[in-house]
Amino acid sequence: MRTYQNKQELIQAIQTQYQKYIAEFANIPEAQKDLAVEGVDKTPSQNLAYQLGWLNLMLEWDRKEKQGLAVQTPTPDYKWNQLGGLYQSFYNKYGNTALQTQVDELNALVDQFTSWIDSLSEAELFEVGQRKWATTKARWPLWRWIDINTVSPFTTFRTKIRKWKKLAL
Repeated sequence: MRTYQNKQELIQAIQTQYQKYIAEFANIPEAQKDLAVEGVDKTPSQNLAYQLGWLNLMLEWDRKEKQGLAVQTPTPDYKWNQLGGLYQSFYNKYGNTALQTQVDELNALVDQFTSWIDSLSEAELFEVGQRKWATTKARWPLWRWIDINTVSPFTTFRTKIRKWKKLAL
């Protein structure tokens, strides 16, 4: 498991992996954004919608907790053993726009997300128990939640979208 020395290192990792990831969408034709390819589990649109869904969800959890509201993760409608349904809700919510619109939305969201990280203290990021929504049996600090929803998928999904392009284009 990757670790980070401080929030600047985490933000840099997000930005680096994100730039590599998002560049892969530059030459995908709009007409093929929903093309399913055997051997690849997501279309380009689904790939982006997944990222839009998770980043928005994490920001929502934090916003609600700061407002003093109870946060049910992942959502009140889905339990952790129902992630397939959650992903489908992401595809339905974020996947019905043009591919470039999804890219633009994700660009803005990643900026917002990294600004949120920058606003957190080192203790909030690296010490366990700083957010109720992040307190699970695994006892993860916020940075771990952030990593598994940004750096990790930007890295692995880049490979998947490259495979999709190789098979589809």
